[in-house]
Amino acid sequence: MPSLFPSLDALSGTFGVCSPFNQPRPSEPQSTTFSRTDIFRTWSVADDAKAKAQQLSDVAVKDYQKASAAAQAKAGKIELYSGKYYAACITGGLLACGVTHWAVTPLDLVKCRRQVDSKLYKGNFEAWGKISRAEGIRGVYTGGSPTFFGYSAQGAFKYGGYEFFKKFYSDLAGEQNAYKYKTSLYLTASASAEFFADIALCPLEAVKVRMQTTMPPFATGTVDGLSKIISKEGYGGLYKGLYPLWGRQIPYTMMKFASFETIVEMIYARLPGTKSDYSKGAQTGVAFTGGYLAGILCAIVSHPADVMVSKLNASRLPGEAFGAATSRIYKDIGFAGLWNGLPVRIVMIGTLTGLQWMIYDSFKIFMGLPTTGGAAPPTETKA
Repeated sequence: MPSLFPSLDALSGTFGVCSPFNQPRPSEPQSTTFSRTDIFRTWSVADDAKAKAQQLSDVAVKDYQKASAAAQAKAGKIELYSGKYYAACITGGLLACGVTHWAVTPLDLVKCRRQVDSKLYKGNFEAWGKISRAEGIRGVYTGGSPTFFGYSAQGAFKYGGYEFFKKFYSDLAGEQNAYKYKTSLYLTASASAEFFADIALCPLEAVKVRMQTTMPPFATGTVDGLSKIISKEGYGGLYKGLYPLWGRQIPYTMMKFASFETIVEMIYARLPGTKSDYSKGAQTGVAFTGGYLAGILCAIVSHPADVMVSKLNASRLPGEAFGAATSRIYKDIGFAGLWNGLPVRIVMIGTLTGLQWMIYDSFKIFMGLPTTGGAAPPTETKA
């Protein structure tokens, strides 16, 4: 029996291209030279490397988070400004300063020797070449041991003391006044912390400077250097550079902390949102940037005293008064001599300070604590 409905051929013949059954089939994509991945294997290799790097990054992040959680669980909840909080800040300061100062020992060695004799080397690379040929590769790290131990102790007192004194002076001033006069607060707290930090640093700084400014070095290491100074000059010999050390380090630290806090606050003020909106990685990046810029200012402010410390430790005569020794050295080198080695020190201190703040804030994050600087102003209480 014939069908009552027209066939597909009849519909196509009657309506032509208007028929939904007469639409052209999509053509197969033509293979081009540039679509052949068997020729351009570098594309897949790059993608594979990127994927592996992402996998390693994810594993590292997970391991870091796991270690951080374990450390926080072991330490227990850390309340701000509690004993545990200050202990964490002390540890963070110790880690931040000891390793970073040791890492720049080659720069510090050249700087100290050029401060004592500006004609000794023409540049860093020439200096490192001469030192390595005369004393071996270990010679480039002359003074590294007392540097590590001395600045680890100093960092512990400096950062832990700063957090303590900042809270102490804030409570004395009151919340509103503490924010209103925050720069004065930063300066006072950092100066107080550095006063005690330098007492811990001074004996090891004396060993370091003497090792770096005498050729060959007068001691083979930290213990040997301490023993030699004590046997010849008594315990007072370890502290004969304390006054110029205070003169160098206290202004340095005041600039370091006050400028860092101010720079970080300015960075967050110019970024959209608030500090808490940014990831932990971004906050440590801000810490490094603020620390590097603060370090440049620190180097300029403290450099004349740094030169004098090197000169006093190297050439102060036994029994010579501090004032007399300072006057004698200044007559020898003049005002221009107080700025010997400044460019090297700017690079060294800028990098050093940036890394210190990054390590310190990274450790605070690791322990579940907020980073330093950029805090919001206190809410005003209405009468």
